[in-house]
This record gives sequence, C-alpha cells and structure tokens, in this order.
Amino acid sequence: LPGRDGWSVVQELRRSGKDTPVIFLTARDAVPDRVKGLGLVADDYLVKPFAFSELLARIQTILRRSPSRHPDTLRIADLEIDIDHHRVTRSGHRIDLTPKEFLLLSLLARRAGEVLGRTLIAERVWDMNFDSDTNVVDVHVRRLRAKIDDPFEKKLIHTVRGVGYVLEDRG
Repeated sequence: LPGRDGWSVVQELRRSGKDTPVIFLTARDAVPDRVKGLGLVADDYLVKPFAFSELLARIQTILRRSPSRHPDTLRIADLEIDIDHHRVTRSGHRIDLTPKEFLLLSLLARRAGEVLGRTLIAERVWDMNFDSDTNVVDVHVRRLRAKIDDPFEKKLIHTVRGVGYVLEDRG
C-alpha cells in the first residue's frame, strides 16, 4: 500500500464501525506480526508466497462464518426500512406500503445512489419482461413518492429522465 500499511487501514476500518472481512496477505511471517494482525480484528493472516487454492479456501471459510451482508435495516437520510419486519418509517412516522411498494422501495434502497432503469425494476419487482408500452413502473413510483416523499420537505426518490429512478439523499 503506497504511503500506508495494512495495520493502519484495518484500524481505521474497525474504528469506523465496518465489519468487512479482512485477510492480511503479507510477507511478514514473524509470530509477533501474525498476532498483531489477528489482534487488529483481521479475520485471517496469510503469508506470501501462498497457493491461490489456499486463499480461496480461506475466503470461503470466512464467508461461511460471516453473517449475511444484507443489513436488516436500510437507512437513507431519515428513511428507515426494516427488511425483516416489512416496516418503513420516515422522520419517525410509520408509512404503510403495499407488498409491491415495499419491494420497489427495498430495491431502490439496496442500490441507493444507483440509477435503476425501468426494465431492471420491472424484472426485479414484477418478474416480468419489460413492455415499453406499459407504465406500471412509473405508476408505482408515483404511488411510492406520494407516501415517501410528498409529505416531507426533503425528496429522496428522483427521476433521471430517459433512464430511470434513483433513491438518494441529495443534501
């Protein structure tokens, strides 16, 4: 790492509350270095040179042990989406959504900041091949906006003309 070492990167990562799995890949093979690396909450420590198959096996082991990387609650600005309980709140106010509205909002939230095209939305929410003559996506986005955005000053669901929709906090 130019200008930094792995120790400082992992310490910063852990201080920021991230629990991303970390494997040190290093030439430092002394026992004190290994102990330090694992003590910094690294998930594993592998000394170079190593066999790629061993690295792959260690990655698979860490992923098996790790909890699902999908959070139970998604947050964008003052919007909270409790995936497990199908509950949505904004500024502390509960918002009731239909199952399709919840699926649509969850999709937008899981990919917050990314513009999602109508075709992708139709495929993921309705399991349908997109028909350019249908406005099902636009209608449901409008209904979702009426519940999520209209009662609030800050808008979170944005249209990208000719492309699709994005859920993001634009400040």
